[in-house]
Amino acid sequence: MIKPDIKRICLWSCPRNISTATMYSFAQRRDTKVYDEPLYGYYLKETNAAAYHPGAQEIIDSMECDGNKVVEMMLSNTEKPVLFFKNMTHHLLNLDTSFLKEVTNVLLTRDPRDMIPSFHQVIKNPTMQDVGYLAHTEILKELDKLNAETIVLDSTETLKDPEAKLKKLCDFIGIPFEENMLHWESGPLPEDGVWAPHWYNNVHNSTGFNKYEPKEKEVPKQLKPLLEKCIPHYEVLKQRSI
Repeated sequence: MIKPDIKRICLWSCPRNISTATMYSFAQRRDTKVYDEPLYGYYLKETNAAAYHPGAQEIIDSMECDGNKVVEMMLSNTEKPVLFFKNMTHHLLNLDTSFLKEVTNVLLTRDPRDMIPSFHQVIKNPTMQDVGYLAHTEILKELDKLNAETIVLDSTETLKDPEAKLKKLCDFIGIPFEENMLHWESGPLPEDGVWAPHWYNNVHNSTGFNKYEPKEKEVPKQLKPLLEKCIPHYEVLKQRSI
């Protein structure tokens, strides 16, 4: 049974974005419980990504890997008045997406010219499935078709003025903005997934949203074709962003 008085926020992000920082931001709220990529285990079980994602077996062993049960958890959980589910776009794979109209959807995108060099440091030869840009526009089409509650954030613009963007986001969700969302103590969160040591070093060393700085590393030559495929999808999201 879905309780209408509970705010259920599903963040849909591409990898190597500010999704973890955003999760840390919401974790500072006393009315909020955050969940770190609840569909990650399901994604690894359903694809060949387990062959090259660091710590894949540990991830699979640590969490529910039935995607339908994960969706049921997101819709039935009543632990706090605000529930924040950090998800990757490409983890929403072969599932009934009608549940999206029951939650507030936040699409978080990032310029692939910044994202791909960062992702390449962990996953050396990513594909379109890995980086999530096609999945992002597919989710946006589905959300539009469902007339679901949707807001789009671009990480570049968010990092330039996190307070202004968070205020707009909270207003859209229907919750009050809290100043403590802008800062947190360095180190991990109890809610971090077991994959945190492989991916969250920058966030663990931070105490808030870092100032935006363009990536100095260029997209590797062999990944230029991937970049060209990602840019049109990014532009669709960027045009819709607040």
